[in-house]
Amino acid sequence: MQRRVVFPQRALPWLLLAPQIAVTLVFFYWPGGQALYMSVLQQDAFGASVQFVGLENFAAVFADDGYVNALWRTLGFSLAVTLLAMVPALLLAVMADRVVRGATAYTTAMLVPYAIAPAVAGVLWLFMLNPSIGVLAWWLKALGVDWNPTLDGSDAMVLVIFASAWKQVAYNFLFFLAGLQSIPRSLLEAAAIDGARPMRRFWTIVFPLLSPTTFFLLTVGLVYAFFDTFGIISAITQGGPAGATETLVYKVYKDGVHALDFGSSAAQSVVLMVIVVGLTVLQFRFVERRVHYG
Repeated sequence: MQRRVVFPQRALPWLLLAPQIAVTLVFFYWPGGQALYMSVLQQDAFGASVQFVGLENFAAVFADDGYVNALWRTLGFSLAVTLLAMVPALLLAVMADRVVRGATAYTTAMLVPYAIAPAVAGVLWLFMLNPSIGVLAWWLKALGVDWNPTLDGSDAMVLVIFASAWKQVAYNFLFFLAGLQSIPRSLLEAAAIDGARPMRRFWTIVFPLLSPTTFFLLTVGLVYAFFDTFGIISAITQGGPAGATETLVYKVYKDGVHALDFGSSAAQSVVLMVIVVGLTVLQFRFVERRVHYG
């Protein structure tokens, strides 16, 4: 029987929730409402002339070939970043779960990249893969790879994908490690007694029990790739060369801040929010069917 918490005063629960409600209203709902409001307006760069245009901004956005290309580019970029951040994180978590000595130091060292700001992470990767002074770029050149992300769009996209995924690996590692440590050892010992080899134990016992964690990280990873990679792209390529790394979130910034097209930028932000919400709903609708909650 579950015990029910009863507050002595009816106003106390609302007072406890007030800070979080205030933060949500100020930093989420208010900017979202402002973007929705501005998306149906057309105004000049100085805001002196404001005109209601309805859905014309949205029609202009979808009629723009550059925006459609950025949409497909963002979908591929987000999928690549999510998978590239999850697979190494799972492998590192499995290795950390087996460490007996120095496990705390190993885990702490693995979490360092997550503490680095996205812009700083982008600059680090830019230095390592800079075609003139980068150490990794020098190795690639020694192997005969013609690497130049400042001129080649494919190289630039690979660079921002690796930088973005590297930033997220530590976050995924932490959750995978917590999930692995919550699996009862008795299940693995019983499977080992029955003759199951390590790989078979992992795919038939460990990985299915990690499905809630994997589903959570898949959802969070896609949201991260759509929104939180702005700092990395801005620090490394600024959407270039020739728009090869211009994702939806960076295009919102470029059209709003650089081109001063506030109506189009607001409409793009609304579309971006709808896309992310839609992808999240699809994940809960279809992907979660394969999730087993123990």
